[in-house]
Amino acid sequence: MSTAITTAETQNALQALQDDLHNLVSEVQRVIVGQDRVIEGVVTCLLAGGHGLLEGVPGLGKTLLIRTLAQAVDLEFARVQFTPDLMPADIVGTSVLVQGEETGGSSRLEYQPGPIFSNIVLADEINRATPKTQSALLEAMAEGTVTAGGNTRPLPVPFLVLATQNPLEMEGTYPLPEAQLDRFLFKIQVDFPGEDELIRILDRTTGSDSQAAKPVLDGPRLLAMRELTRAIPVADSLTRYVVRVLRATHPTDDNAPELVKRYARFGASPRGAQAMLLAARVRCCLQGRLSPSIDDVRAVAPSALRHRMILNFEGEAEGIAVDDCLRQLLGSVPTD
Repeated sequence: MSTAITTAETQNALQALQDDLHNLVSEVQRVIVGQDRVIEGVVTCLLAGGHGLLEGVPGLGKTLLIRTLAQAVDLEFARVQFTPDLMPADIVGTSVLVQGEETGGSSRLEYQPGPIFSNIVLADEINRATPKTQSALLEAMAEGTVTAGGNTRPLPVPFLVLATQNPLEMEGTYPLPEAQLDRFLFKIQVDFPGEDELIRILDRTTGSDSQAAKPVLDGPRLLAMRELTRAIPVADSLTRYVVRVLRATHPTDDNAPELVKRYARFGASPRGAQAMLLAARVRCCLQGRLSPSIDDVRAVAPSALRHRMILNFEGEAEGIAVDDCLRQLLGSVPTD
């Protein structure tokens, strides 16, 4: 049974966490115009320790946002541009033949680590590469290790993959496998900016102002914030609501709405429930509160579930959006 946060020490720690989060978001917003919802989603992935997938057409600032986040957290950053000819070894590294004086002129194989050995890895346009190359990220995302050259090597801590992908309707894309999509905590939709935001973007990007963020957090502080976030208590009733929402994504569940029963082929996995609970904790901190609520779960549910639901042929043929199913679902699942 979860209990309320009562000790002054814990409340002070949470207040410090909220202050650091506010500083982080403010620093990112100093560079990125608008897209507050996207920024909140990426920061949620960072604090929850889960990977993020950002989808939107090219030119909306997805890459700049991720690079800015890495600058603000003062972590090692690497960018991998995914293309059809990219190979798995280009990501995880490979063994190369080395010959030098220190080895007496003899040859030996030496492992050269790839860009995956960074704290924040930007997998840019991940669905431009073939499924074989996409799968090179699977072990890293799931286990925090890389197996290459017969050895398993740990990745730096913290480790976060933030991937961007183009809409599947665009030419030259390869859909990510369901098992890999499930490894992402969030799938975040990046929408086209409005008129006022476009004007601000032009003012900021065509002038002489600096576009680099300053570090406001470091790795050890981020790990401490993650640990504190996971310690935020959650009421049993909220956990039960999360389970109801997850089960309602399955067309065979009694609480599933009509759209889900008719158009869904598979519902979300238990990782979807984990993502909702973790993200709800982070959102309550972003909102300056001490415990998550049902409103927090409803706010994070679309990003946590939209890539975990699979539509059937009828749903795809009629152009049904997963977000439409989730909207109806969140309006119908009982809260008590």
